[in-house]
Amino acid sequence: MALMITDECINCDVCEPECPNEAISQGDEIYQIDPNKCTECVGHYDTPQCQEVCPVDCITKNPEKAEDKDQLWAKYEKLTGNKKA
Repeated sequence: MALMITDECINCDVCEPECPNEAISQGDEIYQIDPNKCTECVGHYDTPQCQEVCPVDCITKNPEKAEDKDQLWAKYEKLTGNKKA
């Protein structure tokens, strides 16, 4: 499942550089996550790095983009060209 940033975002800028897929960008009012690039850090880290650094815990699972671990791995492989080890 891709992640999303809620309205509680304070635009602190700490999540964007942590994303290995460059899925996070500044939106009109708050940061946003591109669900086509978000793999919840599958393939890169054990936990989503944006959630780890967010000081206000405003990054949650996107209920409109439900994906299981296999789908996240497939997205990781497509984005990076790397295969699951």
